[in-house]
Amino acid sequence: MIQEVPNTVIQDEYYAAVDLGSNSFHMVIVRVLSGSVQIVSKNKRKVRLAAGLDDNFNLSEESIQRGLDCLKTFREQLDDIPRANIKVVATATLRIATNAVDFVTRGERILNQKINVISGEEEARQIYLGVAYTSANQGNTLVVDIGGASTEVIIGRDMQPLHLNSVDMGCVTFMERYFQNGIINEANFDNALSAAEEMLAPYAATFKCFDWQQCLGASGTPQAVVSILVKQGINDAIRLDYLHELRDQAIACRHVDSLHIDGLADSRRLIFPSGLAILIALFKQLNLNNMQISGGALREGIIYGMLDNYQRADRRTQGINQLVSRFHIDTAQSDRVRKVAMALSRQMCAQSNFCDFDTEALISSAAALHELGLHIGYKKFHEHGAYILTHVELTGFTTLQRMFIRDLVGMHRQEIDLAIFNNYQQDFKEMLVNALRIVRISVILCTRRRDDTIPAPALTVNNHVWHLRFGDGILLSQPLVHAELIHESWLQHKAGWKLICE
Repeated sequence: MIQEVPNTVIQDEYYAAVDLGSNSFHMVIVRVLSGSVQIVSKNKRKVRLAAGLDDNFNLSEESIQRGLDCLKTFREQLDDIPRANIKVVATATLRIATNAVDFVTRGERILNQKINVISGEEEARQIYLGVAYTSANQGNTLVVDIGGASTEVIIGRDMQPLHLNSVDMGCVTFMERYFQNGIINEANFDNALSAAEEMLAPYAATFKCFDWQQCLGASGTPQAVVSILVKQGINDAIRLDYLHELRDQAIACRHVDSLHIDGLADSRRLIFPSGLAILIALFKQLNLNNMQISGGALREGIIYGMLDNYQRADRRTQGINQLVSRFHIDTAQSDRVRKVAMALSRQMCAQSNFCDFDTEALISSAAALHELGLHIGYKKFHEHGAYILTHVELTGFTTLQRMFIRDLVGMHRQEIDLAIFNNYQQDFKEMLVNALRIVRISVILCTRRRDDTIPAPALTVNNHVWHLRFGDGILLSQPLVHAELIHESWLQHKAGWKLICE
């Protein structure tokens, strides 16, 4: 069966985290129930506090008032939550503002709650914890968060940050400094990029000494880039060539008022060029090949930090278990298909170049959730499952990984839609093809929904030619499974793959 997660937290309580950032103020409220953390409310206001800093790092009264007005809107919801379950933190702008105490004193009076102005190091630590709680990682992970006035870069392993830095550059401060009056041109971009690279240079060598297995971007500019890619039908990680293309598109628009890129939210237009310049600098200075989006950041780190006895061990298991329970999936069948898929996956990965450390986890998750859509109805339930996975949270997985699982569930039966593979880069495409074949075969082998009738074939992989060997008489003793495999061989043949079963 799918692993049970101990229920160690207080039942049915509400918690709130408030993040007073340099660009936006955020409030997230969660409900803790039956071992799960459920987001019930998010509130985000563009305050652009950092834009109110003058040359002497003094906050203007106008920017202070924008922030205080936002806190008044937050106060109403916070009044309904126990004070001990609320934490308010302020970051870069209030760290450096000479009159920060004025804002903090007035803000605490409004909220009736202490405002904690945290150091850059503490901000980086909390960001990493938020990423680690929501995006399961394996081995060393590089985490990047581009804020309004600071950028945090962290190397960590599982729940432990190993090395971290907070650099005094952000999308709001760089916007004010290098893209004055909203003008976007090549010179402005080059100046912003050079400044960001110069500020990162003292830290780059240390970070490159760590051998990290993945790079995760935490919200902000990386999320904006991924939103653009998704809108444009590109299911891929962030890569430097995409960033250069976006830079050229932004320069062609000449001014932020005319900055219209398909998938770019209006709320991010003003600070997108400056954030993009910093992101390009990070890719170049740290020699990044690609970056995926994490499931959380600072606010999630604050929330989970308040849940001292929350089970940390396996966020992915928690996410899968929550969906299995919520959509009434047959846990016995889910577990059968998952175990068969994992066994075949290990045979396949031993013979294939298109596996990474997450391949087995993604196959296992899709196998566990393959009957998700039965909650809606049997007809086209694979498509229903894909639809659900498009719109629900799946804790422990990046955006690209959730797309991967969604497409595996959506194509685990009936005709194979080859057009979906075109949205992936070649390496991800090949991994998806192999993973899909594993899931489809596993579902067929568990057709009878009984533990004692599941055959265990040996799998031989030679590129797209797969050979399943069952042993003497096994297929003859299971004519239903045999018939399904014959049909599956035909469907895979139509897709350009060969499946031999004997």
